[in-house]
Amino acid sequence: MSTGPDVVVLREGTEGLSMESYAELLRAQLPEQTVAFARTPNQERELVRNARVVTGITLAEELIATAARLELFACTFAGTDHLPRETFAEHDIVVTNAGGIHAPGIAEQSIANMLIFARNLHEGWRRKSNGEWRHFQSFEFTNSTVTIIGLGSIGQEIVKRLRGFGVETIGIRYTPAKGGPTDVVRGFTDDEIHEALARSDYVVLACPLNELTRGLIGPKELATLPESAVIVNAARGGLIDTTALVSALQNNGIRGAALDVTEPEPLPNDHPLWDLENCLITPHTGGHTPVHWNRLADIVAHNVQTLESGNRDEIKNVVS
Repeated sequence: MSTGPDVVVLREGTEGLSMESYAELLRAQLPEQTVAFARTPNQERELVRNARVVTGITLAEELIATAARLELFACTFAGTDHLPRETFAEHDIVVTNAGGIHAPGIAEQSIANMLIFARNLHEGWRRKSNGEWRHFQSFEFTNSTVTIIGLGSIGQEIVKRLRGFGVETIGIRYTPAKGGPTDVVRGFTDDEIHEALARSDYVVLACPLNELTRGLIGPKELATLPESAVIVNAARGGLIDTTALVSALQNNGIRGAALDVTEPEPLPNDHPLWDLENCLITPHTGGHTPVHWNRLADIVAHNVQTLESGNRDEIKNVVS
């Protein structure tokens, strides 16, 4: 009698992408394993009970309790703060994430937002919408100082793409002794962050949201930035004190902000950020890519094969 599927793909999707296509990619990469796609809640309950690997957005605690064979949960998100991490740990289940698969797209969007402010393109778009052929002033990105807070996969992809623009880069990371791809690397101390902010024309937030980073950019940090500075948030809305940001934007404390994430999220339609011309907002779309499942399937297939070899130490994207 079969002991159950090797991999179960849960039904709830992400970013409007088909989970069934994700299952097909896993089948192609894992021809020797059984990959099952759970189309209904009942199928999820039955399949998870005997699965060795489950992949999806999250897994309910009651399903974890019934999953006698489960060794690995592969989250389809980069962030895992929504998961019942303690329950997974109690059952000795390894949790991995989708970290890195969104990095190229987020890096491209972050640089695009900086260039929009550098060349004042949003002013050009406003004048076009009004049918105005009227000149306006712009700036140069060249010789700017760009601070990237967080040098993980996203931060590194941003720095890689900044090469050739003729800008100075400052990286902020938890362990500055590791160095990094930026011209300067600093730590997460208040003094080092404020020193970097005071020098910055652009600040890109690319770090995780946790106890250390929640509210990282607050009134003091916004006051430290030059009035000509622009903030790009490519990570999580909670990194910025939203009330303080609104005040800084309304009172020209900084030049602008580009937000792909907000706090709260989704942003209520009566929120003052919507009405600020110096604030660009996109609805958490920076990480969208048509090759989302291809990249994630590569990681998950590697990890399934690693489980087969019995060496958990080689599993990629483990969430500690």
